[in-house]
Amino acid sequence: MGKLSTHVLDTMHGTPAQGVRINLFRLEDGRREHLAEAVTNSDGRCDQPLLQGSALRQGVYELVFRIGDYFADKGVHAPEPRFVDEVVLRFGVANPAENYHVPLVATPWTWSTYRGS
Repeated sequence: MGKLSTHVLDTMHGTPAQGVRINLFRLEDGRREHLAEAVTNSDGRCDQPLLQGSALRQGVYELVFRIGDYFADKGVHAPEPRFVDEVVLRFGVANPAENYHVPLVATPWTWSTYRGS
């Protein structure tokens, strides 16, 4: 059975990003269903998978990371409005039996992601 997990890396400071609020949504038939909310731990990870087993289905999902709030809490000054505030990652799950690890690598000015295992 597959699972969906994430973690956040702060490349400005070279550390895992602790305290990032994350929301998970599933998109289906024009609706956006909220599935989970989590906050990253000291390793920049969630304490448990966001979805696993039968809860992970084929389809389109969104992870929303509140990375602008994280950097503000770290004392990073950024002009308003923030250049990077909420990062919305929309991705597809083709085979829910596989593991989908969707990390965020971020600074106040850029971000990237990849599919991990």
